[in-house]
Amino acid sequence: MTVRSILDEKGYDVQTISPGSTLREAVEVLAEKRIGAIVVTDADKRVVGILSERDAVRVIGRDGPGRLNDPVSAVMTSKVVTADGNETVHQVMEHMTGGRFRHLPVVQGGKLIGIISIGDVVKHRLAEMERESVAMREYIMST
Repeated sequence: MTVRSILDEKGYDVQTISPGSTLREAVEVLAEKRIGAIVVTDADKRVVGILSERDAVRVIGRDGPGRLNDPVSAVMTSKVVTADGNETVHQVMEHMTGGRFRHLPVVQGGKLIGIISIGDVVKHRLAEMERESVAMREYIMST
């Protein structure tokens, strides 16, 4: 199973924000959309960063609510690990677990096409394991 199969099931919609937007604007989108991360893109839809709930909580907790007026570019993670649609579920699980992050933008041809979360990956993997289990039971019962 590939990243593309996850996106085909969950959809390609992804929330983005520009680097010049304020942290307050980003937090409002996170709260309104009930999402854990927002991808920071330039005008050409290239990924330039990602801002997670954890990033926002960390900076506000450390420096106070005055940071809500800072640009997203001052708070975001700028070294973003991305995936392409052809990577396997196993590969992205290793990236996410090893890097200790929960959201992975998906890029094709240098442009953002979607995002997957660790929850999406686990859900997809559990469904795959269930299909394998059913197939094995059916095979055993037929012999």
